[in-house]
Amino acid sequence: MMLNNSKNREILRLAIPSIISNVTVPLLGLVDLSIVGHIGNEDYISAIAVGSMIFNVMYWLLGFLRMGTSGMTSQAFGREDTMECIRILVRSLTIGLAFGLLFILTQSGLEWGLLRLMNTPEASWEYVTTYFQIVIWGAPAMLGLYSLIGWFIGMQDTRTPMVVAILQNLVNILASLSLVFVLGWGIAGVAAGTLLAQWIGFLVALLGAWKRLHKVNCLRIGQGLGTDSWSRLVRVLSVKAAWINFFLVNKDIFLRTLCLIVVNFYFTSAGGKQGAMMLAVNTLLMTLFTIFSYVMDGFAYAGEALSGKYYGAGDKQGLHVTVRNLFQFGFLMAVVFTGLYMIGGTGFLHLLTDDDAVVEAARPYLPWACFIPVVGVTAFILDGVFIGLTDTKGMLFSTVMAMVLFFIVYFVFRDWLANYALWLAFLSFLLMRGAASMLWMRFFSTIDV
Repeated sequence: MMLNNSKNREILRLAIPSIISNVTVPLLGLVDLSIVGHIGNEDYISAIAVGSMIFNVMYWLLGFLRMGTSGMTSQAFGREDTMECIRILVRSLTIGLAFGLLFILTQSGLEWGLLRLMNTPEASWEYVTTYFQIVIWGAPAMLGLYSLIGWFIGMQDTRTPMVVAILQNLVNILASLSLVFVLGWGIAGVAAGTLLAQWIGFLVALLGAWKRLHKVNCLRIGQGLGTDSWSRLVRVLSVKAAWINFFLVNKDIFLRTLCLIVVNFYFTSAGGKQGAMMLAVNTLLMTLFTIFSYVMDGFAYAGEALSGKYYGAGDKQGLHVTVRNLFQFGFLMAVVFTGLYMIGGTGFLHLLTDDDAVVEAARPYLPWACFIPVVGVTAFILDGVFIGLTDTKGMLFSTVMAMVLFFIVYFVFRDWLANYALWLAFLSFLLMRGAASMLWMRFFSTIDV
């Protein structure tokens, strides 16, 4: 019955490619985790956990490059303002590449500071350093890809990001396996495979955007970098008011992302203080959250594209129906994933590592991770709606409230529950994000949803 609804078909047209691509995104990390899980002990696993978190901290701060670009582009698309869509992409891509180059230039300082902030176990220090010094060269590619993916979503195109994500994972798997098991590069091979996948993904996405621009006859490939192309670019980059507006729109997303980083950073850091074994346990269990989050983000991306489009076009009825239907899909996914985790959670952990000691240590915490889909679904759906509407204050409000609750719960219970307190705090965080988002939507939002 749901599939017969035109709005639901529209949601699925955007969500299914996004789900496929988003599920493959954590595979970039899961492949790394699985490879080191089969070539080493918990020190290798801990190194990948810390190394991945370091880059998450760096990249998450610039998450507005994807989210803000998606929301602004979808609204311009709804208004049928093609030139504004292009201008948004140019500005976002310029910011992404500039920050990527900045990260490379300051890599020594970043490595020194972030490794210490992460409470990296001494046994994993050498491996984390090796991983960081290689993967850092992918920063421009990753941040540029953020901008491109957000733009494609705003343009109602989720198939191109799907193709890019699948290609990235194929390259990562083949390159990492070859470099590690054929050439014997160890963790350096894992890092090099990831780096290669990042740059290939960026270049393919850039080519896709170029072809789309050529198709709408806004840039002509035959002109190359001629006078007209350069003049268009200069005009876009020189409009000061547009730059100011771009950053103002994305300020709330930046601050919200900072709150997410604080929570995720502290979760990993608190696990690291308990030793390499507990850090490895929490890392493996968080993959359950990662997989669910990227599936739900598929529907959130559909929400971004469609909410922005309908809002930009002034179609309130289309907006209302879309939000309602997104929740129907979300709750269905929550039930499915909770069941899957309860039935097959232990088997999944065995796929990630051959270390039976790590799996056994993780078993008592598995029931906590199984509740992630139920408590987290509302936040995922409404985040997509907020981004599409560029009502980013709602995202900031809900995340701040959730962050405060996370620390209250953890500090109250940590002396009694130890690592269980971390999981109780994390589930409370997810639940509060959803509840506070609903509260904002109901009483404080200036947009009628």
